[in-house]
Amino acid sequence: MVNKPERDIEKTYPIEDFIAKLRRLADSLEQNKSFEIQIAGERIYVPVRAIYNIEHERGDGEEEIEFQIKWDTEK
Repeated sequence: MVNKPERDIEKTYPIEDFIAKLRRLADSLEQNKSFEIQIAGERIYVPVRAIYNIEHERGDGEEEIEFQIKWDTEK
């Protein structure tokens, strides 16, 4: 496995692009297939074994919902 540098970014997309990414993710999940996405110029490969969760945060006068996809890179 190639060691990649650590990365922590937040990328804003136009609503049309965001919808398209969500739609492709939903299609992949329904078909039990891996998912491929490009975020801020880097292509990410999400394996079928990934774990999906939704997080809600509230504080400092704002709220946030995060759709999270996590997987172990050692497998």
